[in-house]
Amino acid sequence: MTVDEVLAQGAPPIVAILRGIRTQEAVSVATALLEAGIRLIEVPFNSPDPCGSISSMVEALGSRAAFGGGTVTSIALAEQLAGAGGTFMVSPNTDPAVIARSRELGMDVLPGFLTPTEAFAAIGAGARDLKLFPGSVLGSSYIKAIREVLPSATRVWAVGGVGPANVAEYRAAGVFGIGVGGSLYKPGDDATTVGARAEALVSAWNAAN
Repeated sequence: MTVDEVLAQGAPPIVAILRGIRTQEAVSVATALLEAGIRLIEVPFNSPDPCGSISSMVEALGSRAAFGGGTVTSIALAEQLAGAGGTFMVSPNTDPAVIARSRELGMDVLPGFLTPTEAFAAIGAGARDLKLFPGSVLGSSYIKAIREVLPSATRVWAVGGVGPANVAEYRAAGVFGIGVGGSLYKPGDDATTVGARAEALVSAWNAAN
């Protein structure tokens, strides 16, 4: 599934970032996330066997969620992600060549940016969704300010330091979605624990509507 297909079915725009997940636990953790309402799932490429984890989740749950890869910093990684069945690419930086190649491969793109220069470079390369990273460094007031200069169709996702305690603040500032990593999943966490955290996060997102 694509990001927009998932969102069109009513899922919240929340990306679960499973940094460090192992392939043998990927499906059980992803299942817990889906049951809690989170249906956008990212495995960063600095995890053990990211392509194996993505492939296993796509095979088991690909009709119910969108699975992508993070920390995609090169064309080669983008190609590996597409080969594993990933449908969206997330990066910590703005690299027009990686963005363009990912789009050629049919994937949605969420490139990372911090400055207006980076944001407009990503937009120029074809990105509609932008990942403000790290989102908590400059805070929600920065998001509100930068939204005023971006094209109206641009969707800003805040990643890094955003969770149940401050999601309402970021929603009020104009973020379209969020990405949540360590406060949702850390290596060693079991599916039950991750599912409970996901339920709390979705509840906080919905309450801030």
